[in-house]
Amino acid sequence: MSGSDSKRRGMSVRQARTLEYSIVVASILSLVLIFQPFSRELFTLGAAAVVIVGLAFNLVPICQPGRTFGSVLKIALIIIVIFAIVTVLSLASAELYAYYIAPSAD
Repeated sequence: MSGSDSKRRGMSVRQARTLEYSIVVASILSLVLIFQPFSRELFTLGAAAVVIVGLAFNLVPICQPGRTFGSVLKIALIIIVIFAIVTVLSLASAELYAYYIAPSAD
């Protein structure tokens, strides 16, 4: 197996750093959007971006040279599925709590 074959399989040092730095820059940008005092629309965009980039920040330790993009995508999908499950459980819990505290029809 030659060196060019191994580079095709995994990320290079430059690709891994680029992916890592792009996640960090997106995190900083989303925080800037939240704390800017000019526009509510930018605040809303920043609030949504904080959640998305917060999930993506879990990928920073995975951004290592030699790791394939496919494995990074697989881990990202796992994170998304876990987030979706937690969101559904949270919403169900809130609905059950609202049902529990609702006044009874006597």
